[in-house]
Amino acid sequence: MTIKRRDFNKMLGAAALTPALISKAQAQTTWSFEANVAECCSCEIPCPCNFGLPTTMQCDGNRLIEIYKGNNGNTDLAGVRFLVTFEMGQWTRIYLDNAMSEAQLTAAHEILPLGFAGFHRQSQTIEAVPMTVERSDDLIIKYTTPESRVEMAPLRGMDGGLITVDGLPNNAFYDYVQYQSVVHIHDGPQNNWSHKGTNGFTSRMIASG
Repeated sequence: MTIKRRDFNKMLGAAALTPALISKAQAQTTWSFEANVAECCSCEIPCPCNFGLPTTMQCDGNRLIEIYKGNNGNTDLAGVRFLVTFEMGQWTRIYLDNAMSEAQLTAAHEILPLGFAGFHRQSQTIEAVPMTVERSDDLIIKYTTPESRVEMAPLRGMDGGLITVDGLPNNAFYDYVQYQSVVHIHDGPQNNWSHKGTNGFTSRMIASG
């Protein structure tokens, strides 16, 4: 069955709207966070998925999520960092940064089924692994896990400036900046791909429940 990406995005970004998927105790816990997002996928530029348009294309991607502010009840979420590798609507593999403290690793496991319910439900694995993230002055972003490697560069407009988009239909797409993949590789036990020149973006995610 083909899933529309707009429905997939809603499922990923609107976990607060699906309390039946979490326990009663969790539903009574107030949580909120803000995070930086950096993603590359296999779609052409611009990715129709992020604009709420349906697509029948297979979408393979890596999404880096870095929470810089937030809490789940009394648990501080600042510093939680993980990568989600996915085939849209089919499966995910979630890689937690093993450099996080024990408290941050615990916080990551707590927030995944709440703020990232779609990713969490479709996860084949959730594991802590070595992770690197680099950002350069020219806004190039590089991140790696043992199974994925991404390098992404901003796509420039006619005046050489950044291409930004406002008003996208998802709470993960605030301050959206258009990027393109320079390297986008995943070599996992069941799935692999290699893309270049495909869609990428950075954004800010704001979520609560």
